[in-house]
Amino acid sequence: QVQLVESGGGLVQAGGSLRLSCAAATSKTYAMGWFRQAPGKEREFVAAISWSGNYTYYGDSVKGRFTISRDNAKNTVYLQMDNLKPEDTAVHYCVTRTFYSGSYQHTGDWNYWGQGTQVTVSS
Repeated sequence: QVQLVESGGGLVQAGGSLRLSCAAATSKTYAMGWFRQAPGKEREFVAAISWSGNYTYYGDSVKGRFTISRDNAKNTVYLQMDNLKPEDTAVHYCVTRTFYSGSYQHTGDWNYWGQGTQVTVSS
């Protein structure tokens, strides 16, 4: 079992920034990433990063605004969110997996999920 603990969500005005953090209670993980879900919508892929940190992937709606990074010494992944928009309002979930896969964008690509942290962007 892998525990993921997210922090950093909150309320921010449009154009502002937030940084999410997610600490994994294990070092035996591979890729890590973030999904989000707004009320009444399906869960959406946000970003992912390989174990080495050399490869990053982003959903189309956040490209150029969000940056994912990781610190393997701390087993922690970060999501720097800049130029936030009201449509970014959602519960953001940290994910990781304990198997290798070349796919990132589907919920089934991940076997561990955090509890979620709320991000609210006011207009």
